[in-house]
Amino acid sequence: MKITTYLLALLCPALLLTSCKKNNNETTPETKSTFTIEFDNQVNGSPLTLNTTTYKNAKGEDFKINVFKYYVSNIKLSKADGSSYLIPESYFLIDASKTESTNITLKDVPTGDYTKIEYTIGVDYARNFAGAQTGALDPANGMFWTWNSGYIFVKLEGSSPQSTAANNALTFHIGGVVDPNNTIRTFATEINATNPLRIRTDGKPNMHFIVNAAALFTGKTDVSFATLNFTMGGPNSVIVANNYANGLFRLDHIHN
Repeated sequence: MKITTYLLALLCPALLLTSCKKNNNETTPETKSTFTIEFDNQVNGSPLTLNTTTYKNAKGEDFKINVFKYYVSNIKLSKADGSSYLIPESYFLIDASKTESTNITLKDVPTGDYTKIEYTIGVDYARNFAGAQTGALDPANGMFWTWNSGYIFVKLEGSSPQSTAANNALTFHIGGVVDPNNTIRTFATEINATNPLRIRTDGKPNMHFIVNAAALFTGKTDVSFATLNFTMGGPNSVIVANNYANGLFRLDHIHN
């Protein structure tokens, strides 16, 4: 009898702790947490190195990249049941020259299992005409056309021996929101249901995207720098935007 009493005395605290321990797998509409996204800038599978490395486009033409910047905005997450959550004020400028900008943090996201993510490549129509703004949308970031009242969605600058521009320059400033030269594009991808984006209060998952800068020059139209090496909006920017709409981003993996 004494042995039984002694065993119960030992077991009861453990049982109480187990029963009171929070189930971290539970989610409610009120609980929120954080996750991060990493953008891994590459060129056709090779790391993007500014100013030094020579790459080839789909036409076999050599090129170097000196500047590579792009906007990711209006990030929306969806669940298997069809419900979705648009992360408010989610505007981010990714700059290949600033390592810290390639990792972004999304806060106050409702907990749950998300099986799809989508976002705008660029800046939505309304914010293009919203006047002076701050943060990622500050014109001081060098991604705003004061003469054209709009944002540059993707900026790539570099050089190529095949470019007929001065100093063999490449200048691709993609923007514009008015038809027929609207270059706003949306990226969306399904997430494997066996490993969804699991937002929980006790963890901060990470999504890893591969970003292929060479996607500007191939896809619907393979670009030759001998004929297209400069664009700042207009129909040539539409050609480039249509290329990168499906090839710029690829979800590589998720760490939950």
